Amino acid sequence: MTLPLPSEAITSLLKKGVVIPAHPLALNKDLKLDERRQKALTRYYLDSGVGGLAVGVHTTQFEIRDPQIGLFKPVLELAALEINEFMSRENKTIIKVAGITGNTAQAVKEAEIIADLGYDAGLLSLAALPGASNDELIAHCRHVAQVMPLMGFYLQPAVGGRILDFEFWKAFAEIENVVAIKMAPFNRYQTLDVIRGVAESDRRDDIALYTGNDDSIVTDLLTEFRINIGYEIVSMNIVGGLLGHWAVWTRNVVEMFNSVKMEVNNLGNIPRDFMTLAAQVTDCNAAFFDAKYNFRGVIAGIHEVLYRQGLLEGIWTLNPAETLSPGQREEIDRVYAAYPHLNDDDFVKTNLDKWLA
Repeated sequence: MTLPLPSEAITSLLKKGVVIPAHPLALNKDLKLDERRQKALTRYYLDSGVGGLAVGVHTTQFEIRDPQIGLFKPVLELAALEINEFMSRENKTIIKVAGITGNTAQAVKEAEIIADLGYDAGLLSLAALPGASNDELIAHCRHVAQVMPLMGFYLQPAVGGRILDFEFWKAFAEIENVVAIKMAPFNRYQTLDVIRGVAESDRRDDIALYTGNDDSIVTDLLTEFRINIGYEIVSMNIVGGLLGHWAVWTRNVVEMFNSVKMEVNNLGNIPRDFMTLAAQVTDCNAAFFDAKYNFRGVIAGIHEVLYRQGLLEGIWTLNPAETLSPGQREEIDRVYAAYPHLNDDDFVKTNLDKWLA
């Protein structure tokens, strides 16, 4: 059976490497979808210069899949319409990624919805299969791959993910329409498992590696990984990022990303300033993602920044337990004051009325 593949334009852009923010969910005080602000968020990311958007992922809140809430398809559809309109108007390719979760039946159903909406790849979470063997996981992935191209996803256990070893990633990379992998275990050893697994597969040149390690963003993008395979040294690079952290201060993220890519492409020694930047970005992430309390306030932290900028009306979430942790708002105050060069408040202020129109 021939598996579905993305267009050459999408494949080329994925391999080149782009900024892909994880799209938040805009709610009103009644915890209903605020379509006006949801569209404004999408417009913000597109005007910031991103190369893709990921919708229906952890940052969008997994609760949108609850039948009583019923927001999975409407939220994905809103984003797809805005992206398609932008692409037509600007003659620019944008990668549309959507999250896929659940057991095999649910994952296939979600993939069918996503494919019908014109998304380019499904970010496949395996968190719903905590006890499955590698063979069972690969069989699950192959079922979903029959519906649409896949982006692998290593989600950190602290927010519901599971351990996925080197052998899994090597086998996963052999699926013919795996086009990319997002690595987000927040763990250097486990990140290396993914990179080694892809490096040792026959499809290593077909798969784009993306960082999801919000605690190590700049370092991941700067590093050349040299994997010894027999008598051959294979060079691997993380070419882009799909990150919840990139849902805020996105205009400056794009500028930073372009600077990092330029430096990597120059093949010279990395200036020490980039390592300083790496530490600053990680410090911001500790505040936004609530590292102190094991990421309990991660979604609320992202919402807090977007609320301060006027993009969201409040920091409400579908799960009342997901709110700011003690002291998290003060930590966000601290990083705002410490790293003013990293925020894009002026850009948002200038364009907010246009996006909300």
